[in-house]
Amino acid sequence: MTRLATLLTDRAARTPQAVAVRTAQGDFSYAQLYQQATRDARTLMNDESHADALADTAPNALTVITAIAGGAWDLLRAAFACSFAGTALAPLDPANAERRWQALAELGGRHIRRRTLPPSGAAQVVPCPHDNAEPQPNALPAPPPTRHDAPALIIATSGSEGAPKAVMLSHANLAAAAGAANARLPLAVGDVWLDCLPLYHIGGMSILHRCLHAGATISLHERFDAATVWEDIASGTVSHVSLTPAMLSRLLDLPHSDAGGDSAGASPRPPASLRYALIGGAALSRPLYERARAAGWPLCPSWGMSESAAQAATLVASDTPWQEGDVGTLLPGLDSRCDDSGRLHLRGKQIMLGYLTPTLAPGVGLTDGWFATSDLGQINAAGRLRIVGRADDMLISGGVNVHPLDVESQLAACPGIRDIAVTAVADPVWGDLLVAVFVGDASPESVREFGRQQLPTAQRPRRVLRVAQLPRNAMGKIERAALRALAQEAT
Repeated sequence: MTRLATLLTDRAARTPQAVAVRTAQGDFSYAQLYQQATRDARTLMNDESHADALADTAPNALTVITAIAGGAWDLLRAAFACSFAGTALAPLDPANAERRWQALAELGGRHIRRRTLPPSGAAQVVPCPHDNAEPQPNALPAPPPTRHDAPALIIATSGSEGAPKAVMLSHANLAAAAGAANARLPLAVGDVWLDCLPLYHIGGMSILHRCLHAGATISLHERFDAATVWEDIASGTVSHVSLTPAMLSRLLDLPHSDAGGDSAGASPRPPASLRYALIGGAALSRPLYERARAAGWPLCPSWGMSESAAQAATLVASDTPWQEGDVGTLLPGLDSRCDDSGRLHLRGKQIMLGYLTPTLAPGVGLTDGWFATSDLGQINAAGRLRIVGRADDMLISGGVNVHPLDVESQLAACPGIRDIAVTAVADPVWGDLLVAVFVGDASPESVREFGRQQLPTAQRPRRVLRVAQLPRNAMGKIERAALRALAQEAT
């Protein structure tokens, strides 16, 4: 079994001077990161509340969960420190840490402890005690053993109606996910994965595990800033990047003078050193896909969730035309099936232990190892997967099932639309009266007319609302509840 602590110990012994993490303040070698992680682990283990929690004798108390809020560097430190301390990590978004903490405390009961780590200061060169030409696999003491099925990471999420949940991922889940992801998007020593996703989401945290498994370098950004991310990519050192569609769109919108496009008004064309641009977190529209492909971006549309430890399916390259929702085949080690409603179910080693409960009991949210996702999908004879929408987003307009993504994909082609989402308000005639909410220079009348020409009757928006921006979360996903409220306020 490999967890972050054992992987880092091995890398620090074998390649101590290799760069583990690049930050805006400087680089950390594997040896420096090991030293930082072990210092931080001692801080956690010497804390009285932590010691009391580790002494808990409840039958399912495998470990204590340490909830830590902070920026990207703080959460990266916490991930490694908790692994060395034998403690699960529940990373919190600083913007809503208090609310998330209260929800986690209710879900996890007495096993939850909230911790902070002292500032580490800027990165600095530390003499490496194992700078040898030959590998020294046993040069550093191994971290204490931890059960492979113990919780390692707790990711806060929400149900379809906003009810708080927390996904428990074990060391084995995370190791299986990293191995499968690296098999699909080859990652090796010398490669650099740019991580600008929040580390309190599984998409950002999973990059740590992939890079440690491969001995690659993490280029850690504290937040997504289009100009800074593009500068890093354009430097020619980044081989992999993870982006949401909203992030990709902002990179493509960079002006020519900053983006390095081939001509005035052109979108930025990444260097050949960027081999994989993993796109996930929200649905990728056809206009955005075609625009990015025309600019030479090596797009890899993907599908995954916290419950599957990030990537579950990824499309790397295809000879057939891409259609919206196409995410390629499942990663190795995963099985899938569709039920009668079209809902996708997943099973495999990277599927979560279960949802967090006060007893830390595994299996909550699973049925015989199968996880019922909230996504509707289609699987063809070749095993290629297409996501057609979310089951809990389905609308019924005039007695006909309508999924917002179907309407959004058509209306996105309307001239003058930059971003669009579809919701509904209650109506005595239609049931769900469709409302299109868009950003762009088009007029509501032109959008309505475009819908009349392109969509069947049940899918046509009856109301069209132009706004300055759509309600999206940090990962770029449409916040459907906020969108419905916006449409309701406009009626």
